Formats: sequence, C-alpha cells, structure tokens
Amino acid sequence: MKKIAKMACLTCLMLMLVPSDACSSGANGSRSSSFDWNPVIDAIIEVESEGNAKAVDKSGKSCGILQITPVLVKECNRILEKRNHRKRYTMKDRFSVKKSKEMFILYQSFYNPKNSVEQAIRSWNGGMGYSIRGTQKYFEKVMSKMK
Repeated sequence: MKKIAKMACLTCLMLMLVPSDACSSGANGSRSSSFDWNPVIDAIIEVESEGNAKAVDKSGKSCGILQITPVLVKECNRILEKRNHRKRYTMKDRFSVKKSKEMFILYQSFYNPKNSVEQAIRSWNGGMGYSIRGTQKYFEKVMSKMK
C-alpha cells in the first residue's frame, strides 16, 4: 500500500511539472520553451554527482555534475550543427556547471520537445532507447530528490 501511495505522489508531482503549453517554434526550426527544467536538473545532479562538478565515474567516461559522456557531447554538437549554430561543446565543458546544464536542455529540446519529465529522467539514465524496467530505480531516486 505504501508503494502505491508513493507512486501516486510521484505521478502528481510529474503532472504538476508538465506545462500546458509545452513548446513553440523558434528560429531555424528549433523548439523553444519557457519550461523550467531546474527542478529536474537539480534532482539529477544530486543523484549523479551530489553536486560535485569535478566528479568522474569509475570508467572515466562520465564527468561533471550531470555525468556527461563523450557521446552526449558529440550528439549536442550534431544538434547544434543541424540547427545551424556555430557554438560547439568540448569534453572539458562537461566540468562546467553552466555548460553541462545547457547540454541537458539542448538534448531535451531536440529529443523531448513535449518536455516530459519522465522521459527526461529515464533517457538521461538509459539513453533514448531506455526501458521502463531498466530505469525504474534511477527514476524513483531522481523523483525522490525533486523539490
């Protein structure tokens, strides 16, 4: 019974975070939004690195507050190129709090244009082809950290 109540609370919290007007078209065919990703980002940061911008995982591939991988940096640069932006990210940018958050938001704007909080959390953990079962514990951890 406690688990059902907890999931109901998490569902209510998720519904409160979904905006009624999720996106609008921006320049260059990109999507822009006034959606506030800060509560989600802050919770993911707490789970991923406990706020340590110098954090590096055991493999040495995931770095910074959001534990960004080289693959994600490459994908963000591909998105920027596709949108005809000159800006590019480097591997060193993974250690920048500001640039890490920018990469998160850029990735979400491209792959999650409806601003689904659940999709954002699960895909951050399991990639775009995530499974519900495989990301469930991570999803619950992040949701428990959201304010």
